[in-house]
Amino acid sequence: MSSVPDRVLKQAKSRDFHPSVRIGKSGLTDTVIEEVINQLKSRELVKVKMNKGLFEREQRAEVWSYIATETKSTVVLQRGNIGVLWRS
Repeated sequence: MSSVPDRVLKQAKSRDFHPSVRIGKSGLTDTVIEEVINQLKSRELVKVKMNKGLFEREQRAEVWSYIATETKSTVVLQRGNIGVLWRS
C-alpha cells in the first residue's frame, strides 16, 4: 500500500467533498465498479456512499478493500458507510 500524501487526506476529509458514487439496494454490482473506474480516470479521488444496512459493520472494511482491489486504487478513508478511493 502506498503512502497517501497529506493534501489527498485533507481533501478526502473535507466536508465539501461529496459522494459521487452510491451503492444502492442492488448492492455491489459490476456497474458500481465500472463507475468508480471511470471516475478515477478523470479525477484523483472518488467518494463512495453505501446505503445503511446494506452490509454489516464487520463487512464494510472487506467491501472497501474489494472495491480498491477491483479498481486498482487505494482506500484513503473509510468511516461507516462512506469510503474515499484514491487513484494512486
